[in-house]
Amino acid sequence: MSTLHGACHCGAVRLAIPRAPEKATNCNCSICRRLGALWAYYEVSEVTIEGEPEQTTSYVWGDQTLRTVRCRHCGCATHWSPLPGHGTRMAVNIRMFDPEAIGDVRIRRFDGADTWRYLDP
Repeated sequence: MSTLHGACHCGAVRLAIPRAPEKATNCNCSICRRLGALWAYYEVSEVTIEGEPEQTTSYVWGDQTLRTVRCRHCGCATHWSPLPGHGTRMAVNIRMFDPEAIGDVRIRRFDGADTWRYLDP
C-alpha cells in the first residue's frame, strides 16, 4: 500500500503515514475526550510531519511522557509524540485523513480515564 497523506483543516500541518491503520483508538481520558481524536499508532520514524514546529503548538500535562500537538492556526489536534526518554511510538489523529483513504478501520474504545483497559472485546 502507498503512503497516505492528511492535513489539518487549514493545511499548515501535513502528515504522511506508511499505511492505513488496522485499528484506531477512541480514548476517554480527560484530554482525548475533549479533542475528539481517533488515534492510530506508528513508530515515530514511520511518520512524516510537515509544518512542525513552525506551524504547531504543543501541550504537555500529567505524567509528562507525551506532548499533544495541534495546528497553531486552525487548532486541529494532529498527533501526539513521546517526550525524550519515553518511547518511540506516536499517534496520528486519523481524522486528519480523508475517510476514503483510511477505509473501514476498526475503532476500539479505551478507558484512559479509569481502568486503562479496552472496553470492547
